[in-house]
Amino acid sequence: MKRTLNTALALIALSGSALAMADCPPKLICGTPPINEPELQQPIVQSQPVIDVVFVLDTTGSMGGLIEGAKQKIWAIANQISQAQQTPVIRFGLVGYRDRGDDYVTTMTALTEDIDTVYVDLMSYKAQGGGDTPESVNEALFIAIERFEWSTNQDALKLVYLVGDAPPKMEYQDDVKYQASCRMAYEQGININTIQCGSLGGTKAIWQEIAQLANGAYAAIEQNGGVVARSTPFDAQLTKLDAEIRGTMLDYGDGEVVMYQELKRVVASGISHDSAPEAAADRAVYNSSGAGRRNMLGKQELVDDIATGKVGLEEVEKDQLPEELQTLSNEELQVEVDRRRSERAELTKALKELAAKRAAYLKANQPASAKDGFDQKVLEALIEQGARVGIEFGHEKTEEPIEVKETGED
Repeated sequence: MKRTLNTALALIALSGSALAMADCPPKLICGTPPINEPELQQPIVQSQPVIDVVFVLDTTGSMGGLIEGAKQKIWAIANQISQAQQTPVIRFGLVGYRDRGDDYVTTMTALTEDIDTVYVDLMSYKAQGGGDTPESVNEALFIAIERFEWSTNQDALKLVYLVGDAPPKMEYQDDVKYQASCRMAYEQGININTIQCGSLGGTKAIWQEIAQLANGAYAAIEQNGGVVARSTPFDAQLTKLDAEIRGTMLDYGDGEVVMYQELKRVVASGISHDSAPEAAADRAVYNSSGAGRRNMLGKQELVDDIATGKVGLEEVEKDQLPEELQTLSNEELQVEVDRRRSERAELTKALKELAAKRAAYLKANQPASAKDGFDQKVLEALIEQGARVGIEFGHEKTEEPIEVKETGED
């Protein structure tokens, strides 16, 4: 992996928000959310649909192809989810699992709108360990249901995707067995979908049972995940525009918030620089969507907060601004904010136009084999189960470019 993303990973580790996967002893849940995530989390507007998705991934040695495919497609999946007819709040989480005696049994990345954090943790996953076929599926499922702060919104769409190739190890006496976790999921309105990689004996029947018990769907895919990498002529320019939009941002706030924002910008730069071109382009498109705003902006970003009326310029303390702006008068600062706002609007408009061309290109050049891959099975379950709670997905929805609206303030 290239140096930039390694730097980002190191910084996250220093902040206490990355997975310490190799250091996790058995029975320890590793990984923590970003810096004080609960305190910094933005309130959810009641009219917005909430979509919580937790991927529970077997990370043993046989799962290398699937893990690499998930790394490629997580942004494409997020993009599809963002196409809900009413802009949704999207939160992703991760559970990685192996078995007792491996470097770790489970790892955990909390549900968050900051998909960059989830992606960096996913990039840390490596297919290692295992070897005796059954894995700690029971423990992984229990963690996915009971250790995450799932939305309490009655109409939220709450999905688990259990992805693996081996059945659970049932002889551990201190395990909560999968049947009990499925009952808890059903009672909480969490659908557990199972995706079987390969055709290992003993897995199919249990994967089908789990899906049936927890109101989910079962799917079978190739051992390697069946993911098809799909590049386009527009990928590099989309990534460039996303970086230019990032250059218009002005982070502000107290020390804790600024630390979070600075870390996020480093991580974003690393992801943009080191991801596969198609993944970086998918991320750029997601960031430009209404659902992706929080992932792009972070917790407090001055240009957006002023444009949306969240804060007035006169309310911001000078010592909470970037150092180079602290000596500016309010009038001078307003000019700088307006300049960045205008620049961002133009860049966002160009990105959305390019994203539409890319979507048309992908639709016209979709290989037949793509329908059988990991990402497509995720989306099939998403569409069917979203309909149950009144959430529809499609490409007809249009969104206004970020920062174009006026607030009416002088």
